[in-house]
Amino acid sequence: MLTLRDLNRATLSRQHLLDRYEGDVTDVVHRLAGLQAQEPRPPYLGVWSRLANFERTGLHDALHAGTVLRATMWRATLHLVTAADFAAFRPLLAPVLAAAARRFDGYDAAAVVAAAGRMLAERPHTFNELRPKLLEEFPGANDRALGYAVRMLTPLAVVPTDDRWSFPRDPAFAPPGIGLDPEPRPQALVERYLAAYGPATPADVQAWSGLVPAPVRFLPDFDTLVLGHADRTRLLADAYKGLVTTKNLRVRAVVLVDGFAAGTWQIKRSGKKAKLLISPFEAKFPRDAVAEEGLRMLAFAEPDAAAHDLEVTA
Repeated sequence: MLTLRDLNRATLSRQHLLDRYEGDVTDVVHRLAGLQAQEPRPPYLGVWSRLANFERTGLHDALHAGTVLRATMWRATLHLVTAADFAAFRPLLAPVLAAAARRFDGYDAAAVVAAAGRMLAERPHTFNELRPKLLEEFPGANDRALGYAVRMLTPLAVVPTDDRWSFPRDPAFAPPGIGLDPEPRPQALVERYLAAYGPATPADVQAWSGLVPAPVRFLPDFDTLVLGHADRTRLLADAYKGLVTTKNLRVRAVVLVDGFAAGTWQIKRSGKKAKLLISPFEAKFPRDAVAEEGLRMLAFAEPDAAAHDLEVTA
């Protein structure tokens, strides 16, 4: 059984924070599976704390050589990663980044990505340059949403400069010019995380990477998953049992959010109109994600309805 101190020291050792790593900057970035890089200077300090005899030019040169990239990766934020890790892991992140892009609507995502691709093929662009150009092609859209969609849906790297920390305040982005792994392996990602941050749990991997969230799912009345365990807390919190199982032993339909029952649902039909009514268990409820899946389910359940609608009740 690991004590808290044992766990602390094991993690510090994997992070090269007990003894600085003897090697080059690309190797240590690889060993850490990337460093947070929302701002230019922090990753330099992160490497300095972990790499023996580190000098600023080491990371600066690696960025200009393209062996290390600054790109949108874990949790849809900018990280420094090796080019090899970008190629291996960026495809695994594609579904999560696409889900993040869906927080906005009002545009054709494929068309926006294609338009941005044409512009970025001409030369690198800052997003302050790219957004107005996209708005010309997609008038009426939210320019921030257009830019966000490009960042989430297009594999891009920030272009390094000769600034002190290798990037200006308003950096340009461009395709990194490397191929992505056509057969990415989730197991490799988990192994790399454990090597850098372990010992750890699946929840730790999810918190770090933003991967492995359970998708929104709609279970019907009396679904066998709800009924299939004596202890249902793996799916349904005790506090909500009374909201799912009625006094006459009816088991209501439930919506799963991140794998757990987060509310009940029912379909109301009035003539040619079908409405999905969702009753969340808590005020904090991801309405947009639930609505997207819910409307797909409603269209499947009521294919002959002329209109499909959704209402989230208080």
